[in-house]
Amino acid sequence: YVASSPIYCHWLNLFTVMFGTGMRIGEVIGLRWEDLDFENNSINVNHCLIYAYMENGHSEFHVSKTKTDAGIRVIPMLSAVKSAFLNEKKIQLETGMNSTVVDGMSGFVFQNRSGALCNPSTVNRAIQRIYEAHNAEAAEKEMRDHRKAVMIPSFSCHVIRHTFCTRLCEHENNLKVIQSIMGHAD
Repeated sequence: YVASSPIYCHWLNLFTVMFGTGMRIGEVIGLRWEDLDFENNSINVNHCLIYAYMENGHSEFHVSKTKTDAGIRVIPMLSAVKSAFLNEKKIQLETGMNSTVVDGMSGFVFQNRSGALCNPSTVNRAIQRIYEAHNAEAAEKEMRDHRKAVMIPSFSCHVIRHTFCTRLCEHENNLKVIQSIMGHAD
């Protein structure tokens, strides 16, 4: 749906990475180009980006440690994820690379349409707008075609992580491999 939508297609690369890595949203939006190894098809997860309310009364981005020490990991880059990264780079080479600096770090992979960093709540709101738009179109088509439509239930960034883990468990039996990719301590 996102890929064919003129309104939402700009989210495709970010969602492809989320569904194809199972990374936490702070890890995804905190990815920098230097964290990606295209030769070895791997992603180095060593920090996350948080958007937090500060004592000065403003919300700001900050670089933080991963949720646990096990969160520092190298995960495989699937071919669809690699394509999404390369597509994102191509777009940014045309429109301008992300120049945001947070706590001395720069070169972030994902940016919003105005060139700023993606905020986790903005991503969740985009997901909501997308499934609501899809469901409205599906309901209209259901009435027109007299066939039961498939509706997308409410979900969030973290549900995408769970979805990835479920799919990984369907293809991987080694719990230590799953634990490592997910960045779980136990």
